[in-house]
Amino acid sequence: MSYQKKLVSNRVDGMSESIWVEFVQLALDHKPVNLGQGFPDFEAPECVRKGLADAAIGPNNVVLNQYTRGFGHPRLVNALANVYGKLTNRVIDPKKEVLVTIGAYQALYSTFMALLNEGDEVIIIEPFFDCYEPMVRMAGGTPVFIPLRLNKTDNGNVSSSDWILDMTELESKFSSRTKMIVVNTPHNPIGKIFSRSELEAIGALCKKYDSIALMDEVYEWIFYKGSEHFRMNSLEDMWDRTVTVGSAGKTFSVTGWKLGWVYGPERLLRPIQLLHQNCIYTCNTPAQEAIAIGFETEVPKIGQSDCYWQELVDLLQPKRDRMTELLKSVDMAPTIPDGGYFMVADFSKLADKIDLSGETGSKDYRFVKWLTKNRKLQGIPMSAFYSKEHKSLGENLIRFCFIKTDETLTKAADIIRDLKKSLEN
Repeated sequence: MSYQKKLVSNRVDGMSESIWVEFVQLALDHKPVNLGQGFPDFEAPECVRKGLADAAIGPNNVVLNQYTRGFGHPRLVNALANVYGKLTNRVIDPKKEVLVTIGAYQALYSTFMALLNEGDEVIIIEPFFDCYEPMVRMAGGTPVFIPLRLNKTDNGNVSSSDWILDMTELESKFSSRTKMIVVNTPHNPIGKIFSRSELEAIGALCKKYDSIALMDEVYEWIFYKGSEHFRMNSLEDMWDRTVTVGSAGKTFSVTGWKLGWVYGPERLLRPIQLLHQNCIYTCNTPAQEAIAIGFETEVPKIGQSDCYWQELVDLLQPKRDRMTELLKSVDMAPTIPDGGYFMVADFSKLADKIDLSGETGSKDYRFVKWLTKNRKLQGIPMSAFYSKEHKSLGENLIRFCFIKTDETLTKAADIIRDLKKSLEN
């Protein structure tokens, strides 16, 4: 007997596998030097690794292997309220204004599902992390896209700050239906850090159109010399309409632990907490204990050279600069990031010398597949971070991750140099 009712929910109609499914499998099949996915290939800080081990096997920690509080392990939400209270200069209620989630992914998903109604519009700045659009659609919202536009300079160098958000164009995207704008800073994949004046302009539009600012700040600790990370929720009259997402994976280099959080005013956090309790209920207790220990260890050292986050930036900046010079040397034009650990490069001059006809997809997909299979080096095609109508903006771009050991980066450098030599012969 055939099944007459519609099998698939409207929420997932038309959805396909994400780019990560395809390119993770491609990496497993071809075993390239992987500069695609954003995770380090070196050790996380000892304080969180030891904290996790002690939580799991410590003789007096039996309870830490059991369920903890659904909205967040008490020790962790207290640590989060403490650090963000200091950074925003306000008292944050750990019970009512903080929620621990299964990674920043679930923090984003729960926020969209809890705050959006059918037909609500959400402004998404392109390029964007690829989960934003499907999550908004699943929640019944309508994505409204606006691209960052590259303001090219004459000196040959492109900085992430050269990628501009036009505020006149942005206001044209706001309307009475605008429920939310998503702002990712420091930005993945460009590395742009939105300036205080840019955030003030965005905040002014949120107040004018009674909209929420959803701030994705998972790379909040990674900003380089001459840059500064500003927080929307610390600006005048913006706390009450801002929801901010963070990530333990990015904060302590433990992406596999899949812990994140969202914090903000009770009026916005309460519905997110209720959505969470009926979807996830609670998160991994030992990992939450370990991340709390990490914050308790590192927060007192903020501003000091031995603080983990300062050590991480000091480690990453030379890697960033090394990759910049490497890409320039092989005719790939990089955007030098002010924050985060990704670098976007224009590969068009190089790819014009390569026969990509054996691969499928847009130019960037074909180049990345060819590079993975034939040269054993993987990046990520940038059109994946654009909406359907703007994918052409990313078709000459590739994203590389540089939070890797020097050994890994040397292997990548050798591959790229050998590629250029082979094309010159």
